[in-house]
Amino acid sequence: MEPHNDSFFMENITNVTISSKDKSIVANNIAVMFGAFILSIVFLLGVPGNLFIIWSILARARKRSVTTLLILNLACADGGLMCLTFFFIIYLAKQNWVFGGIMCKILFYLCNTNMYASIMIITLMSLHRLVAVMWPAHLSSFTRRWMVLFVLCVLWVSVFLLALPALIFRAEINGKDKEKNRIECATDHKNSQQVVFQYTLETVVGFLVPYMIIVSSYVCILRRLRQTMFKRRIRSENLIHAIVVTFGIFWLPYHGINIIQVGAAITPEGSPLNKKLDHIWQSSRVITSALAFISSCANPVLYTFAGRSYIKADGMAFMARLFEGTVLDSGNWRIRQNKEVTTV
Repeated sequence: MEPHNDSFFMENITNVTISSKDKSIVANNIAVMFGAFILSIVFLLGVPGNLFIIWSILARARKRSVTTLLILNLACADGGLMCLTFFFIIYLAKQNWVFGGIMCKILFYLCNTNMYASIMIITLMSLHRLVAVMWPAHLSSFTRRWMVLFVLCVLWVSVFLLALPALIFRAEINGKDKEKNRIECATDHKNSQQVVFQYTLETVVGFLVPYMIIVSSYVCILRRLRQTMFKRRIRSENLIHAIVVTFGIFWLPYHGINIIQVGAAITPEGSPLNKKLDHIWQSSRVITSALAFISSCANPVLYTFAGRSYIKADGMAFMARLFEGTVLDSGNWRIRQNKEVTTV
């Protein structure tokens, strides 16, 4: 079976124009304009938004909680990805990869690291809330400075290792349209096993397993809340809920297409099912890749809505005050729960 080449974010958007020989993808300038417009919006919102988050935490936040530190790491990952969109906008505008083979590998490798980093950091946020609600007396044991830094180091090492397939399989290749002599930065799978390995790893490790942990954590948290008299949700928990839901909305379509592409790779080539699955993932990658890219600029918008009540009083420091609230939430939760236990 011929390999089903696919890129992590931008290849499928650019393939709309590059792969004019591919009957399942329509080549037209409207698709290029659509991709460039989406990435331009992402760049304009994501870069200043994530930089503002980083500045708010490092320069303006007087108190920092574990949640704040995790949000800082998430903003660094998303901000770094947003800076890369400039290269992809040029890729779209020229409809040709002009940055060389090394940059081809590095840029898409960094895109893949963002996917793993984002979901793992969000998973840590959920586990932190789980410990805070279920075992508040032991929270301090898990939030010591050295422990938090150690966990973050392990997380980033794991992220860079898990993203290696994107570095290995990415290559600068001649485009399918030989007449226009275009160069693509695309995945260069030699067989269907490599397709299955890369995209199964992405979906299972980069989405399904972490999201199962997240959902399980919040099921336990909700059950615990129902067992106590403390019914009001604390602000940091609501903020994390919004981050989790938003990430799922933007990434679920992408991983759904991953599953379909893996299905196409393991079905007999040329069979009706194979052709149908190929058509689905090839025609859907434009939308799902764009959605996945947008996810990295969504968090600053969420934080702005969550902290809007601070804007009038604190001005540019409103986001720092929002993040400082996560420190108070952790302490208030332990105090309230201890009071409830003694009352009962």
